[in-house]
Amino acid sequence: MSERGSIGVAVGGAALIGALTALQARINGTLGAELGDGIVAAAVSFSSGLVILAALSALVPEGRRGFGRLVRGIRERSIPPWMLLGGLVGAFTVASQGLTVATIGVALFTVGFVAGQTTGGLVLDRVGYGPAGVVPVTVRRLVGAALAIAGVIVCLSGDALGGVPLWMLVVPAVAGAGVAWQQGTNGRLRVRVESPLTATLVNFIGGTAVLLLAAVVHVAVAGAPRAVPSEPWLYLGGAVGVIYIFLSAVVVRRTGVLLLGLGSVVGLLSTSVVLDALWPAPAAPTTAVAVLAAAVAIAGVVVAAVPWRRPGRR
Repeated sequence: MSERGSIGVAVGGAALIGALTALQARINGTLGAELGDGIVAAAVSFSSGLVILAALSALVPEGRRGFGRLVRGIRERSIPPWMLLGGLVGAFTVASQGLTVATIGVALFTVGFVAGQTTGGLVLDRVGYGPAGVVPVTVRRLVGAALAIAGVIVCLSGDALGGVPLWMLVVPAVAGAGVAWQQGTNGRLRVRVESPLTATLVNFIGGTAVLLLAAVVHVAVAGAPRAVPSEPWLYLGGAVGVIYIFLSAVVVRRTGVLLLGLGSVVGLLSTSVVLDALWPAPAAPTTAVAVLAAAVAIAGVVVAAVPWRRPGRR
């Protein structure tokens, strides 16, 4: 496959990751609203994902081999402890979905998330944190990132933010910056254990432990959830998370952290348009504004991803 075709496939995978992230945000946000407790909703989502991953790791030969390499790496200290902490960011991201999306909508959640992710991706690629090493922050990448942020700014136009607490935008931004770090960390762990499945399992073990502890403390202080919803789709957030974290660990090796983030912007904003049009939230932007924002962000991905050549060069 040519370089352009290979990058195109990788960016397509990054866009799918973004779409799945938006879908998970809607599922977890709705579950949090139904339960009246975003922390418990996040714990339910992560726990279900962990069950799926544990079963896959036991059944798939690659998963068993990867887990064996993980155990050996920890025992021999060839895998440093910080490489096992990606799940903490995942836990924070899922919790932020459960706490904010039912109020601000998927598109406005994406506003803060993408701003943090894009900025974090630029910094991490520049210092060589991802498994691809130092990825130069060229003018093309800067312009692409600026267009992605411009798409975010478009989402902020109008009166959508009138009654939205500031923390509901700050928390997703922090989550976005954390996810940029998580994607680089997962990619490096995947290289060590030679298994995306095992890298994803590590994330869910850490995230589930943190969220279950937080849920127990929160229920002890604030009381049990007011109701337990019966709709099966509300419990699929964990399964969706398994898929997109697994894809992140694979795709980041080809794209770098920034380009993975930019490709995710396309999926995030495009899917957010559809989800907010079908299930509007109180502070969601209009469909026209969301479509314009998605178009601007897509232009940013094209500028950053396509290997343009000067005339006369081959």
